[in-house]
Amino acid sequence: MRAMQLTTPAPVETKPLHLLVLDPPVPAPDHLLVRVLACGVCHTDLHLVEGELQNPQLPIIPGHEIVGVVESVGAQVTRFQPGTRVGIPWLHETCGVCEFCQREQENLCEKARFTGYTAQGGYAEYTTVHENFAVPVPENFSDVEAAPLLCAGIVGYRSLRLSDLQPGERLGLYGFGASAHIGIQVATYWGCEVFVFTRSTDHQKHALELGAKWVGQAHDSPPVKLDRAIIFAPAGWIVPQALGQLRKGGTLCINAIHMSDLPVMRYSLLWHERTIRSVANATRRDAEEFMRLAGKIPLQITTQTFDLDEANHALLQMKTSQIKGSGVLRISQPDPS
Repeated sequence: MRAMQLTTPAPVETKPLHLLVLDPPVPAPDHLLVRVLACGVCHTDLHLVEGELQNPQLPIIPGHEIVGVVESVGAQVTRFQPGTRVGIPWLHETCGVCEFCQREQENLCEKARFTGYTAQGGYAEYTTVHENFAVPVPENFSDVEAAPLLCAGIVGYRSLRLSDLQPGERLGLYGFGASAHIGIQVATYWGCEVFVFTRSTDHQKHALELGAKWVGQAHDSPPVKLDRAIIFAPAGWIVPQALGQLRKGGTLCINAIHMSDLPVMRYSLLWHERTIRSVANATRRDAEEFMRLAGKIPLQITTQTFDLDEANHALLQMKTSQIKGSGVLRISQPDPS
């Protein structure tokens, strides 16, 4: 199989991913062998490739927004049959017995494995996954449209939940890439007004097209105080900026697996029962709830597609904010039969 593999993390400008021909993986008895049709390009992939995530399993095939078709199944598999289209998200496997798994916080499992980070991912023609961690994909999305739902969508949905957003409230989104362009549609579906902070004029225009009430840059002040805000950009300096726009009792949610250090800030920004919460991964419950909701709304997914061997270029385009919506690698074509 063809695969883009990372051996040594380095700036994406140096093209650290290399196209190789490898043997396809063999599924364990409770695993699926999945022929990858499309794989989204996520900011987490960029952090991995550039060495900002600690202790990856090297060499590693990145990619955790995977849409594919079940090619074959292990002897113990009962949940999926060959020919079924499935999604493979970031959460690859958990222990199921630790205190976090028992508290329905499997996203915090100490022994969790993550697709494209500590388990081989989807920048390849084939991959494997435990049957219980594969996700059904709504039929009303194409393979390319569905790929960003598997992380940008799921973790964005978890961010909305953890922000305590209520129908009709005012929501601020800092950064407007793959996750935010999906999250804004969920929030507006819930009757919320959305205020978008992004430096890119193209992204500001896109936000308005998707129903934003107001657009500006991170240092700007919207015309009203916000009930909730979510930061998608990995820039710690935005935290005090966002807190300053929240009403009393408001919540700021930080959706970033890696972020620059937070600056020293005045306590008055946090006072009056404002809350800061981080988002760490997502659970299978998040995935299943969100995928059903995505098909119900239904979401409009904006994508820019790349071939598998263009993965370095796709990551560079993301790094320089040149992608509108979500970048997606086209891996293989569906079986015409």
